[in-house]
Amino acid sequence: MLIDAHGHYTTVPAGLRVFRALQISQMGRPVKKPVAISDDEIRASLEKGQIRLLDERGIDVMIFSPMASAMGHHFGNALISRHWTEVNNDLVHRAVTLFPKRFAGVCSLPQSPGVSPKESAEELERCVTELGFVGCNLNPDPSGGYWTDPPLGDEWWYPLYEKMQALDVPAMIHASATCNPAFHTVGSHYLNVDSTAFLQLMESRVFQDFPKLRFILAHGGGNVPYQAARYRALAIIHEWEPFDAFLKRFYFDTTVYSQDAMEMLIRTVGVDNIIYASEMLGGVNCTNPATGRSFDDNVELVNAIPWLTPADRKKIFEENVLKAYPRLAGKLARV
Repeated sequence: MLIDAHGHYTTVPAGLRVFRALQISQMGRPVKKPVAISDDEIRASLEKGQIRLLDERGIDVMIFSPMASAMGHHFGNALISRHWTEVNNDLVHRAVTLFPKRFAGVCSLPQSPGVSPKESAEELERCVTELGFVGCNLNPDPSGGYWTDPPLGDEWWYPLYEKMQALDVPAMIHASATCNPAFHTVGSHYLNVDSTAFLQLMESRVFQDFPKLRFILAHGGGNVPYQAARYRALAIIHEWEPFDAFLKRFYFDTTVYSQDAMEMLIRTVGVDNIIYASEMLGGVNCTNPATGRSFDDNVELVNAIPWLTPADRKKIFEENVLKAYPRLAGKLARV
């Protein structure tokens, strides 16, 4: 089986954007109104988009979550964020219900700057226990590029970690859009968030306090695998857990989009902690002139690495993601 561990509903029907426009126009008096989207609109949006590409690339299942750049945690107040998050999570659930063999749901969290992560735990529990989702996306910087909340190692985040551990679900570290003009959303902000989150956790005691907690670092971990020597040195200087041991506490996805980067990522992290992902129809949605294929067609990049064994590829394409998302195995068994 080939599982893509990083997909977003980027092809949403127009009704969701209408909901958001109305929400923005009425932000002074937030009201959660119904979203006018039919099942047929959902089917069409996916059959022409993600499902077509899944079929073309031989991918069986995609872990599917709301649009990342549109999570918009920096916008409005906590109630606006909650309404918007719930609507997006419910729409992903409808997509999963219509295509249960192709998608598994992962939720966004209703984060807002300055609002305790405890407020996100309720939506996580709803999505896991009522909607059957298998994990969540966690934004370490709800301010959108200004980092106004405490770092991930702070006890500020502990109520959410407690809920994650109790539900046995992981979080993919994933930013939303930046409102800081110094950063490009997918070109710098996303990658900065991945690397910063890693270091925030590295200099903390989070994994001592939550030994079963699991995180996925998206986008190949930002700069982490490529600056391994720097992190090894910092661990020695500050007497942190050794870098090569700490690295094994994470899963890294394969959204790096080049052969050289893919090989370096896998060599540094090791095949046991790599999960296949493409983030298709996302930030690199164009054709690579060097190959004639889309940049996010990562299957061929993994298959082309000559020193990977069939057992290695099985770990990357299937086995590791089932370890990262243990609820996924139960979902697949039911369909």
